Amino acid sequence: MRIYALAVYLFLYIPIGVIALFSFNAGRHAAQFQGFSAQWYGKALSNPFVVDAFQTSLIVALTSAVLATLFGTMAAMALQSVKGRLRVAFDALIYIAVMVPGIVIGIATLIALVTLFDWLNPLLAAVWPLAEGAPQLSLGYGSLIAAHGLFAMALVIIIVRARMAGMDRSLVEASADLGATPWGTFRQVTLPQIFPGILAGFLLAFTFSFDDFIIAFFVAGSQTTLPVYVFSSIRRGVTPEINAIGTMVLAVSLLMLVTAQAILQRGRKAG
Repeated sequence: MRIYALAVYLFLYIPIGVIALFSFNAGRHAAQFQGFSAQWYGKALSNPFVVDAFQTSLIVALTSAVLATLFGTMAAMALQSVKGRLRVAFDALIYIAVMVPGIVIGIATLIALVTLFDWLNPLLAAVWPLAEGAPQLSLGYGSLIAAHGLFAMALVIIIVRARMAGMDRSLVEASADLGATPWGTFRQVTLPQIFPGILAGFLLAFTFSFDDFIIAFFVAGSQTTLPVYVFSSIRRGVTPEINAIGTMVLAVSLLMLVTAQAILQRGRKAG
């Protein structure tokens, strides 16, 4: 079993290690290592297309993560009071949202948004007070944030509910018995206990949005995220610059995931 597990891990992580190694290639060919050099990191960071794609990914990831964390936390708290079959139905919908393949979410979101825009744009043109210049809804930042935020919200709900399940409910009851308002109980008792789960949910939501390619490919419109840029670039051939970009994205993702896991572990120990 140890040999089998070692073989699986090597199969998974050796290609990642090769990408990281060849990102320091001094040569111009991705598959021919010609000495160590960090030049491709400098070229990637000075490439205006990479910078623009990175800014787009960062804006979308931060916004969608904030929205997913806010609404996901509220939904998780509301579901605590739901019982019976309705609770089972909500649970099923949450887990289905996580289990559905990304390509299905991307296609479904694209069709839904295009249909909605086709209905709303003529309505906006009809009610717009000016003869010209009526706004036209289209794919872009809004569609990216909406698609990523809705999917990531399911992740936040699962994480926050898991944290709430281990929360000391006696403190909440004691706060109510002592005359605290519901908002005061939430701010002083509930929030400090579930905050590790909220922060971990935010970090995971950010990581998902920043790394996502499949959903972004369908709903990005004229915007280009970093994963979409990388995909478009490798169609012309893999270069050490692409390896450098992939390594930097990997480092950011691993940092976020490790931080989220550490926060969850600390929250469990504190609970």
